[in-house]
Amino acid sequence: MSHNVHFARRYLREEVLPSTFCSGCGLGIIMNCFLKAVDEMGYEDLRQFVFCSGIGCSAWIPSPHFRADTIHTTHGRSLTVALGISLVRPELKVVVFGGDGDMAGIGLNHLVQSARRNLDTTVIMANNMIYGMTGGQVAPTTPFGVKTSTTPFGSFEYPLDVSKLVTASGASYVARWTTYHAVQLKEAIKKALPKEGFSFVEVVTQCPSIFGRRIGIDEGTRMLRWFQENSIPISRAKDLKEKELTGRIVVGEFVNIEKPGLLSNLKTMRGKITS
Repeated sequence: MSHNVHFARRYLREEVLPSTFCSGCGLGIIMNCFLKAVDEMGYEDLRQFVFCSGIGCSAWIPSPHFRADTIHTTHGRSLTVALGISLVRPELKVVVFGGDGDMAGIGLNHLVQSARRNLDTTVIMANNMIYGMTGGQVAPTTPFGVKTSTTPFGSFEYPLDVSKLVTASGASYVARWTTYHAVQLKEAIKKALPKEGFSFVEVVTQCPSIFGRRIGIDEGTRMLRWFQENSIPISRAKDLKEKELTGRIVVGEFVNIEKPGLLSNLKTMRGKITS
C-alpha cells in the first residue's frame, strides 16, 4: 500500500468516508486507536473479528465504518448478541462498541452479568457523560450538578463508576482512559483483545456539541485539554478521599488478571458430562 494512504483505510469501507460524526467528536479518536492497535498486532484485515453495537453515536464506529462482519442490535442488547456469537463461533474475536447510555443505562444488567460470567468478549465503552444522539438527556455517568435537557437545574444523581462496577463483577481486564490519552488507550486495547474472558476498556470522550456546550466547553480541543487537566492516575487516586476525587477522571488499569473465560469453563463442564 502507498505510504500516502492512511493505514486505517485497509479496515474501513470507503463508501462511508468521510465520517458523519459531529465536528470535534472523540469517536474518531477511539476508532483510530482501535485500528492502530489491530494494525500493530499484525492483523491485515478484520476477518477474524465480529463486531456488535447497540443504539447511539458510538454504535456507528463499527457499523457502517468497518470492513468487517458487524451486527447493529437494539438499544442495550449488544452483549446478549455477543454472547450468542461467542458460543456459536468461538474462533472469532467478538468486540462490542457501546456508549455509556447503551452500556451503563438500559444494558447495565447485561454488562454486569457478562463480566460475572467472564464472557470471552472485548467491550469498548465510549463515555461522553450524556445521551448525545437523543437530545442530551441525563445519563448514568453524568457528573453531579450538570444541566441536561432532562435536568435543567442540574443533575441531582451521583454518577456511576462503570469501570469499578465491571471490576467488582469479575472481569479479567478493565482499564479507563480518555481520548487525550491516545497512546495509552491504544496499548490498553492491545492488552484487552487477546485477553481470555471479559475485557472492558472505558474511554471518556468529548462531545462538544451536546455535553460540552452545557458545561461551557464547546470545542473538541478544549475538552481534550479539560481531560488532561482533570485526569489522575489510579496509583495516585488510591491515596485520596472520595471528596478529593470529585470532578477528577481516574485513569489507568483497574484489573489485569488471568482467569478462565466462559468458553473455557463450558468446555471443562462438557468434558465432565461426557466422561
